[in-house]
Amino acid sequence: MKNTEWLKIGKTSELKKQELQQVEVEGHKLAISFRQGKFGVLSGECLHAEGPLGKGCLNAEGYVVCPWHAWMFHHLTGEARPGIPATVPRYDFKEEGGYLYINPKPATEAKHAPHPEHPLSRDNVRQPGPLRVLGLSTTVMNLDAPPRYSTSEELLNAALGQAKRSGAETQLIKLRDLKFRACEGYYSIDEKACLWPCSITQADPSDELAKVYEALVFWADVVLVATPIRWGNASSLYYKMAERFNCIQNQTLVADKALIQNKVAAFIITGGQDNVQAVSGNMMMFFGELGFSFPQFPFVGHSRGWASEDMENNRNYVKGSEDLHEQAGALAERSLALAKQMAGKK
Repeated sequence: MKNTEWLKIGKTSELKKQELQQVEVEGHKLAISFRQGKFGVLSGECLHAEGPLGKGCLNAEGYVVCPWHAWMFHHLTGEARPGIPATVPRYDFKEEGGYLYINPKPATEAKHAPHPEHPLSRDNVRQPGPLRVLGLSTTVMNLDAPPRYSTSEELLNAALGQAKRSGAETQLIKLRDLKFRACEGYYSIDEKACLWPCSITQADPSDELAKVYEALVFWADVVLVATPIRWGNASSLYYKMAERFNCIQNQTLVADKALIQNKVAAFIITGGQDNVQAVSGNMMMFFGELGFSFPQFPFVGHSRGWASEDMENNRNYVKGSEDLHEQAGALAERSLALAKQMAGKK
């Protein structure tokens, strides 16, 4: 090949100063590595989500580790770890006159490891049937051993019961029963690194938040979220779940695709101390950003105020309050009415 057909990358003396770096020359994104006196030149785009391989790191075994989702490819061959039949393109190169040159045509082709499409990556098409109401209980309280009572879950069950009596299908998901990892901040690396389905769910089949994604995105017309108040905020489980919903909202930014359409959200908030309106405002803002709509009067709240640190009396009040149970049922009815209107059902 003639010299004019090679692309000049840069001075070898400069390129040797870093073990790994991302370089772009004439539209070619490259991961340039240098270790133990040897250069390696790979495509700078990870096979998984086109993450910048050259901005990752070179581990002790000589694999380039993608900074987005930690996929690994050997810095000299481009091959994935043993047992994974994947290869990122490798480029031939030469050193001449103090410069590094590459052949712009990759020496190897990209090879993707075969894997089935994730079930959550399918098109979001509502299946025929009656309106569907999902209840999400975010209390951390263990209600089984010993038996305990949750005011927020009590009113959520009242709302679901009314929805069922009105002809809707209902489903209750208790977050405390699910094992799922906290958000690992892929969005903080790059918005394109925060994927749908969630990167964690794709990589970890045991991550049970997939059940919530399935119900929230594909199944439900109405989502009722119940939370206790903890130190003036929603429960820790609510926030653990909410942070994992970034992959839903982010699709409007990176793919111009709204996963949540024609869906209604409403909220049930209870606590021994006041702050119902602040908690509801935060939840409404967040679910609005996901794409949900809200009925008139979109939450039911209960609190006996700052001075009422007598939780036994608070529980007894909710247990015996017909008014609160009726309010929860009315919230479900308002939500269903809006969902019916949005769905064009008579």
